[in-house]
Amino acid sequence: MINTCNGFYCDSFSPNSNGKPTMWTEAWSGWFTAFGKPVPHRPVEDLAFAVARFIQKGGSFVNYYMYHGGTNFDRTSGGPFIATSYDYDAPIDEYGLLRQPKWGHLRDLHKAIKQAEPALVAGDPTVQSLGNYEKAYVFKSSGGACAAFLSNYKTDAAATVAFNGRRYELPAWSISVLPDCKTAVFNTATVRAPSAPARMSSAAAGLSWRSYSEATNALDDRAFTKDGLVEQLSMTWDKSDYLWYTTYVNIDSNEQFLKLGKWPQLTIYSAGHALQVFVNGQSYGSAYGGYDSPKLTYSGYVKMWQGSNKISILSAAVGLPNQGTHYETWNVGVLGPVTLSGLNEGKRDLSSQKWTYQIGLHGESLGVYSAAGSSSVQWGGAAGNQPLTWHKAYFDVPAGGAPVALDLGSMGKGQAWVNGRHVGRYWSYRAPGGGCGGCGYAGTYGETKCQSGCGDISQRYYHVPRAWLNPSGNLLVLLEEFGGDLSGVTVVTRTA
Repeated sequence: MINTCNGFYCDSFSPNSNGKPTMWTEAWSGWFTAFGKPVPHRPVEDLAFAVARFIQKGGSFVNYYMYHGGTNFDRTSGGPFIATSYDYDAPIDEYGLLRQPKWGHLRDLHKAIKQAEPALVAGDPTVQSLGNYEKAYVFKSSGGACAAFLSNYKTDAAATVAFNGRRYELPAWSISVLPDCKTAVFNTATVRAPSAPARMSSAAAGLSWRSYSEATNALDDRAFTKDGLVEQLSMTWDKSDYLWYTTYVNIDSNEQFLKLGKWPQLTIYSAGHALQVFVNGQSYGSAYGGYDSPKLTYSGYVKMWQGSNKISILSAAVGLPNQGTHYETWNVGVLGPVTLSGLNEGKRDLSSQKWTYQIGLHGESLGVYSAAGSSSVQWGGAAGNQPLTWHKAYFDVPAGGAPVALDLGSMGKGQAWVNGRHVGRYWSYRAPGGGCGGCGYAGTYGETKCQSGCGDISQRYYHVPRAWLNPSGNLLVLLEEFGGDLSGVTVVTRTA
């Protein structure tokens, strides 16, 4: 077995025995985006510097993660809270387009390393000091091949160095590659590739919508009852993001709040990731956690009447854990306590009473996101701002061959399907403001160093492969959990 390295930098890595090659199996080209967080970017100058530094120290293999960004279709995004887009700021973006100048600059680096190959594979380098922060790594073969890497590790100043009777200018935090020990054909901080930001263009707006409201005050024959609260994944086994928690509260006629017109306060503690509250079929809002802290607390005043009152809590998961240990100890769902305050008795704990559970939504079981399932329910007029509602519209494929996406920035939180294919979860979760200032390439990179989108929606556009589309009559279905503005939903194309 050969042990390898994954990370932003691997130049300090050595295999656990001398007979093994030094391999970098994941050179992180960027970082993933999480719902409710800014979008990370890794400067290509630093990525090229990291790769060149690994090679100059005798590294024999580099594999990028990611070189081609992707999409977490369906419910495959993890984290939890990792966005549906897994673009990763990769050299080839989520849509298959070149991200310039990152792609071009890395191409030039690879060409320079390839030119130096005869000397690189001949043996280990010799190291020469060229200054306090500057070094030369020199490779030579018995056949006379010679290659050198000239390095400047200083983060705030360029340097002029003398090597083999010549002088070379090295920008801060950079490496120059000399395939013949004479001519610098590439410098990691000198980007010559063109910059070509991708852009989105509207291709279909003003969609005609129909809506179908999910039942929030009814249970079907899939429901089952248990004493107390249960962990969500132990019930759903990830067959759905959703689990209903339903219980009943009896209110006596002598309760003071009935006479005073003051509503009792419902408080719910949940392990995450999001929930909505309905009492007697009426919506009383939502609460959700975040990537850094998935746990949440809901607290709200709810209207109750004399007699039996039905409390329905829809708990929603936003992905399974994708890293760490002991996944079996990670919890999701309403674990309690669940309390009702403002009663004659003070506070009533509802956690240990009987709760009725139902896995998934009625619309999910009917498959209303497909053409066949869509015809099994009665659709009404557009009701975009309503919680827990299904919406459908039809659109024609955009002309040309550019990649296609949905602009869902006007919606709340939910899931999207096109022609029965699951585009993924969507969520117009805004990142906190601040923290997205200037980004210098020099110095050690971390995922929070260079970010964009502070104060903005973490993911607005959702990739729809053209292979999923028909020339006309494509069925778009949205399951909206919180409520949103359907008039803002558009089909767009992406060009570089």
